[in-house]
Amino acid sequence: MADDSLQEEPCYVISVAAKLVQLHPQTLRYYDRIGLIRPSRTAGRIRLYSQRDVETLRKIARLTEDLGVNLAGVEVILNMSRHIEELQQKLDALQRQAEREIAALRARIRELEGGDAWATEPYRIIAPTERPAEGGLQAEADSTQNLEEGEYDR
Repeated sequence: MADDSLQEEPCYVISVAAKLVQLHPQTLRYYDRIGLIRPSRTAGRIRLYSQRDVETLRKIARLTEDLGVNLAGVEVILNMSRHIEELQQKLDALQRQAEREIAALRARIRELEGGDAWATEPYRIIAPTERPAEGGLQAEADSTQNLEEGEYDR
């Protein structure tokens, strides 16, 4: 988390940010004007760029100069990248929550089964059985007993 806050800390004036990404300061102003990047501003309206802004500017430069993507395409790519990052964060949070719930359920199963006995005794497979036409409940009980003894219908 500390790294994220440092990434977001506005610390570079436009001339320094332009040198870091090897672009003209006017290009950075243009990108700001069309909404590709939104640097922070001081009370005196001076643009301040964070490390994350500089990384975004590098990405824009690579897309436009190396890959030939126009600025409209860059905007779409940046928006999709942000959306993917947000979805990844949500997915990570859901995965952590699911892992916590699984651990809690496993603990509850151990508790209900009387300690760690479940870890040493394997679960048995319960195969679905058809309702016997004749024989009633005794035929079902016999088929369950056969399954417990290791005779599985395949």
